[in-house]
Amino acid sequence: MPAIWMTEKGAPAQTGAPTRCGRPASGPVVAQVVLHPHRSLSQAGLAWVLLITWILCLVPLTPLLGTKALWVMLPFLLAILLALWVSIQKNLKDAELCEELVLWPDRIRVMRHDPNGRVQSWEANPYWTKIRLHPEGGPVENYLTLKGNGREIELGAFLSPDERLLLHRNLERALAHARGPANRGA
Repeated sequence: MPAIWMTEKGAPAQTGAPTRCGRPASGPVVAQVVLHPHRSLSQAGLAWVLLITWILCLVPLTPLLGTKALWVMLPFLLAILLALWVSIQKNLKDAELCEELVLWPDRIRVMRHDPNGRVQSWEANPYWTKIRLHPEGGPVENYLTLKGNGREIELGAFLSPDERLLLHRNLERALAHARGPANRGA
């Protein structure tokens, strides 16, 4: 799962370590999770994909060696490589998206760091915060939202349905812990 839990059972209450999003957490943190999209292709993987694509594009060109048809086909094959490179670069840039949830006993904060540098923030009191899982009817299967402080936000829309379900269970437990001993069994 592309979720990194920073605070686990037995971890120190004070954490000043920077998160994956580059923002330090402070105070008695109950739970902290950083969510990011799957990153299935590295820069080295990109180079291999482009090389293999180029080699496969050259296979049909071998009979055309020494003819004018080769020069007619070559720009189109280069355009294919350029389009592939641009689309993969955009995909790698989009994978820089990051959502960070930090839970303290008295507040919960979600910060979304977009690839373009824009940061969206939401805060609420965990006692009044509702976590809702919409198995059907949302934009995605197992649509996960947090509601509090007069707003409802989506969480982890880029995760798979099973990952959102697991995140929902873990956040319910963390919220119950943050609300105090009276709610831990709920």
